[in-house]
Amino acid sequence: MTDTSVETLEHNAAHAAPATGLAYRVLARKYRPKTFDELIGQDALVRTLTNAIHSGRIAQAFMLTGVRGVGKTTTARIIARALNCTGPDGTGGPTVTPCGVCDNCRAIAEDRHVDVMEMDAASHTGVDDIREIIDGVRYSPVSARYKLYIVDEVHMLSKNAFNALLKTLEEPPSHVKFVFATTEIRKVPVTVLSRCQRFDLRRVDAQVLKEHFTRITALEGSTIESDAAALVARAADGSVRDGLSLLDQAIALANGTVTAQQVRDMLGLADRTRVIDLFESAVSARPAEAMDILAELHRVGADPVVILQDLLDLVHNLTRLKVVPDTANDPSLPEAERTRGAVLSGKLGMPALTRAWQLLLKGLGEVQAAPVPQQALEMVIVRLSYAADLPTPGELIRQLQAQQSGGGAAPAPRGPGGGGGPVAVASSGTLHAVARSPEPARAQAPQTQAVQAVVQAAPVPAGETLPPMPRDFRALAQLFSERREGALYGYLVGSVHLVRLEPGRLELRLTPSAPTSLPAKVGQFLTEWTGQRWIVALSDSPGQPTLAEQDRADQRRVQSEIEANPVVRAVLDAFSGAKIIDIRDLAAIAAAESAEVADDGETPDFMVQQQDDGVYYPLDDEGEY
Repeated sequence: MTDTSVETLEHNAAHAAPATGLAYRVLARKYRPKTFDELIGQDALVRTLTNAIHSGRIAQAFMLTGVRGVGKTTTARIIARALNCTGPDGTGGPTVTPCGVCDNCRAIAEDRHVDVMEMDAASHTGVDDIREIIDGVRYSPVSARYKLYIVDEVHMLSKNAFNALLKTLEEPPSHVKFVFATTEIRKVPVTVLSRCQRFDLRRVDAQVLKEHFTRITALEGSTIESDAAALVARAADGSVRDGLSLLDQAIALANGTVTAQQVRDMLGLADRTRVIDLFESAVSARPAEAMDILAELHRVGADPVVILQDLLDLVHNLTRLKVVPDTANDPSLPEAERTRGAVLSGKLGMPALTRAWQLLLKGLGEVQAAPVPQQALEMVIVRLSYAADLPTPGELIRQLQAQQSGGGAAPAPRGPGGGGGPVAVASSGTLHAVARSPEPARAQAPQTQAVQAVVQAAPVPAGETLPPMPRDFRALAQLFSERREGALYGYLVGSVHLVRLEPGRLELRLTPSAPTSLPAKVGQFLTEWTGQRWIVALSDSPGQPTLAEQDRADQRRVQSEIEANPVVRAVLDAFSGAKIIDIRDLAAIAAAESAEVADDGETPDFMVQQQDDGVYYPLDDEGEY
């Protein structure tokens, strides 16, 4: 705010001081800006309107949007004065600095100008109300340069009212200007927005509000502590009007110097240092100490919901300090958090902070819905205290591995494929077991191939040629996968029992889900691909389990081996309710990734999906059965 605007505030305060017997004017009305220089926190808006008035590029309609109390209606009235000001001598034109003494300026300031009509759309929502505007725009202003229609909360107009206004809004007479204000810009039809020059009024920064409130307190003949002004600015949440209402109440409460403690008592806030003490006790697993601090805050009248919101704000600031250490130099950060917060943030790891955030965020809803909020808050703090003792999954695994290596324990059983023991990763009550890479010498072991088939059917690496004759039934089925015959591959894996396989002859037993034309198609393609005539016959013999059944059996065997591993067993015991939901062969994954890198980039035109009945069904190009 410039020196000129400060002088204007002092002038307004002097002239607005109530005389004996006159009603008191609240600060939000007493210090309402009269010129663009007095608007705070809206530099982009002021600059645009200033340039528009100087250049004569004045829009036919303005749309002002923003949260409550940031100056939408005030800006609309300033625009009305700026466009209609005639100067002290009555010869001036549109200006960004209305004189405030001409007849138009004084009449607009006192809400009695006949050519500046202000309508509340919340109580005038219908077409009849808009019809009055449409009828009135045809007549020239009585005494002003422009006839202005200020419509507050314009989003409350009905759909028919908006439609009735469209034509007039698009082509209004040259002597008419519209100024709309709304807090719900998304409810305004796009057809209306496209005909207006839109301005988004931003929330006013807390530091700017703090300085503004300090100046106004001085003009009122009182003083306010720096921390008290910061608390009022923070509670205002970017709204000047809300902050002035709170400041009005604080000055009346203090009757002299407004202190931070008085503001806390008025707003039901907890002392910031005690909030930090509460959080530090909770994350240090000292629930008894945390309960004592909560009882103390309850005695002084702190609202449980506000305490929890302060804790969330503290965790957010600590996380920012952890990620961006320069945040400690931010003047808007409370002093206690700049000093103690930096130390506390250094002690806590990111997992602990994110866990605290999730617990507090879930607890906020519980406190708001609880019949006794204080009890719900205590339960949240107890939960946070005991969660602080829990090690992270990574720490638990490192401890178990250190115990095994330090205590001379026997090496962990080899995972599937002959590699080292599996690595277990627990998250939110779920355990993922991932097998280590197998030893090169045992990479072709039968059990490794089985696990690999369960995890992912690895494509043949680029450059490798298929043998002229499949060596076994799995290789034969894989041949159909490589040749992009996804439907046949799905049936061979999940709907066929192998009875006999030798070069040129294949005997099968089909399940009910397999089509009767399957043998003919398989024989035709095998003959074409291998250059040798194939006979595919049906048999009534039981035959071998399907490839899908073999894979599931191998998967169950591998899971049993992993569950028997001491490390995995310890993790399952440590986390109640944890279970193994996935087993991955790292060697197969690495081979698949290598194959993808070497692939020509083409995407297979089929997929196979295993259903609950244990049968593999082919999918078409659009992912449908």
